Amino acid sequence: MPYSYIMPSKVDFQPVTEIKVVGVVGFMKRQVTAYGTGAKVTCPKEYLGKTVYLIVTDEPYIPREGRSGGQRSQQQP
Repeated sequence: MPYSYIMPSKVDFQPVTEIKVVGVVGFMKRQVTAYGTGAKVTCPKEYLGKTVYLIVTDEPYIPREGRSGGQRSQQQP
């Protein structure tokens, strides 16, 4: 039997300017990167099976010094 995966065409997006969440274990700041015809955010495997909330801001991603994150998006001309 061939393997097939049907990706949803539209994700439910809630446009809000403030959010309150209780029971937070921690948070991380990541860059959204291209992945095929979509996008992805890298997350450690320890959170597999957990509920996560992806909060989108309008600020550009600025990697911290000493980190390798975002090097591909900072290509030299």
